[in-house]
Amino acid sequence: MTAGTVLKTKGGVTLRVRAANAGDEPVLAEFFSHVAPDDLRFRFLSGLAQVRHEQLVAMLSVDHKAAETFFAFDEESGTLAAVAMLAGDSDLDTGEVAISVRADYKHKGVAWCLLEHLARFAAGIGFRALVSIESRDNREAIELEREMGFSVKEYPGDPTLVMVRRELDPGEVVRANSHQDLPASAR
Repeated sequence: MTAGTVLKTKGGVTLRVRAANAGDEPVLAEFFSHVAPDDLRFRFLSGLAQVRHEQLVAMLSVDHKAAETFFAFDEESGTLAAVAMLAGDSDLDTGEVAISVRADYKHKGVAWCLLEHLARFAAGIGFRALVSIESRDNREAIELEREMGFSVKEYPGDPTLVMVRRELDPGEVVRANSHQDLPASAR
């Protein structure tokens, strides 16, 4: 595996990150079979036992401009360790992020590293803010987001959810060696 951006987590895992494509559905389905049930619930904000075909297709049907799905592979083993998604509004002002980490890669800095990568990527294509809708029960994710500069507010109309938001610094751009992750229009 040679294409993609190389990232090193605080826990010492070397990740090779690349944009997902439509042919990745089997890889994505296999990945979600290794995500803890609570993490599936937090990611999809519902009590599903298995990610449906339609959900997988939606995650892979991105325009590579206002939306992108990234796969993060453990460079040593080739295992898909995490999946990160950025979906922006039409004027590229605010991007919503969602990250899922395989159960055996949790607590190794993978989510932190990918959220940092998403922030640089989003800033590099002009987004001004990142948001995520979280279950109040997802204390681990909310704490990580707070540590990374996100503010936490009530989610309108649903007391079980919160909205986290981080304003992006225009200078916070994708590292020079990872420009290949940018869509051609943003290079």
